[in-house]
Amino acid sequence: MVSKELVMYTRTTGCPFVSVAKRVLKEQRVPYREIFIDLDPTAKERVLEWTGFLSVPTLVVAERGSDVPYMEFALLPPGTSPRGIDRGPMLTEANARELEDWLGKHGFIPHENRSAS
Repeated sequence: MVSKELVMYTRTTGCPFVSVAKRVLKEQRVPYREIFIDLDPTAKERVLEWTGFLSVPTLVVAERGSDVPYMEFALLPPGTSPRGIDRGPMLTEANARELEDWLGKHGFIPHENRSAS
């Protein structure tokens, strides 16, 4: 996963899903880069285009130094919540289990590091 990195689109104000993501990433020792959609208009537009909402966290697997998914991601029907849906290199508003499974799928954590929760 050397050429890939995890990018988390988030905001400066609190959010339960962001808290879960940060806790899982810290526990699993997964490095990530944050982009704040309330401070970056381009990032805000990306998240709105990708999710149909201003949904955070939206996590993407990107080429190192890039802010966008490294490959095509699954599209959602208009108005569909992106919550917890594995869209390939993108995951939005996941619970801990969904996030750990997704991180494992992308090689950020080994299978044995996933919690039983």
